[in-house]
Amino acid sequence: MRRQVPGWRRLSSPDGSAESGELRVLLSVVVPCSNEQEVLRETNRRLATFLESLPLDFEIVYVDDGSTDSTPALLRELQAHDDRIRVLRLSRNFGHQVAITAGLEHASGQAVVVIDADLQDPPEVIGEFVKQWREGYDVVYGIRTEREGEAAFKLWTAKAFYRVINHLSDTSIPLDAGDFRLMDRTVVDALLSMPERDRFVRGMVSWLGFSQVGAPYRRAPRQAGVTKFSLFKMLRFAMDGIVSFSIVPLRLATWLGLASSGLAILGGVQLVCLGIIGEYIGRIYGESKRRPLYLVQERIGFEAQDRTGPPDLQPRLAAGGGEGSVIEGRNRDRI
Repeated sequence: MRRQVPGWRRLSSPDGSAESGELRVLLSVVVPCSNEQEVLRETNRRLATFLESLPLDFEIVYVDDGSTDSTPALLRELQAHDDRIRVLRLSRNFGHQVAITAGLEHASGQAVVVIDADLQDPPEVIGEFVKQWREGYDVVYGIRTEREGEAAFKLWTAKAFYRVINHLSDTSIPLDAGDFRLMDRTVVDALLSMPERDRFVRGMVSWLGFSQVGAPYRRAPRQAGVTKFSLFKMLRFAMDGIVSFSIVPLRLATWLGLASSGLAILGGVQLVCLGIIGEYIGRIYGESKRRPLYLVQERIGFEAQDRTGPPDLQPRLAAGGGEGSVIEGRNRDRI
């Protein structure tokens, strides 16, 4: 069934001086960035060029996740030349999944795309996402059929991770899919209502349900710069996914304890079981502190948004999003 989307943004006339009266849908594209100075200009060029070919209005929301290179300066420059660009600077590095969440909380579109800045996920695939969304799907996620330029170890561990977590969890997570996806506004709002701190976004979206479909694509090599996912971060990310969506490790600790109760290896097994239990307790401790999910240092370009959008979006944007996040301190809106 083809989606009927009521437009709420008015399309400006070609010279930008008046409104034509035609209503168009707004698509938001969230781009988390961390030290991406080498590739950022090309990313913006390809994104803007392709999005301009779609029969949609659009905004690009860059989230600077505590970059220490010239990424913030480049983002300011890009925004100064294009008022469709928004820049959200976090006060420090809060991690990729939190940066995605921050971008989603600041996106105004009726559909929102998440894409990384390294151009491994081609912006041109967004066209297929939009097509499937128009056909009625609430979530369209990319499926990596090929992953050029990635080490065999990373490819093997990624495949193994998705198969392991699907065996351990009651939530089915699509194989070979990352965070590159389009989500309808209904899904975005539902996702933002989930307050947990150790966020595994692709798993959370799967848990939500709604109508979801995959779109195959060929993942390209990184255009420039280096990956921000070290081995430690990959292991931590995998642990977040497993612990957030399964209690099987806790049951395993119980069975290990029972099976080894009369064996000489009891001490070692006890330490393993304590470690497993500690992972869950540590997450309970983190949730109990109820600190903000992130802090914003600077907001650039958001006042350029057309504020004729749905009224229910305005309080969320003004307050800084869902539970566990704040927008305070040295925030500066720039047009």
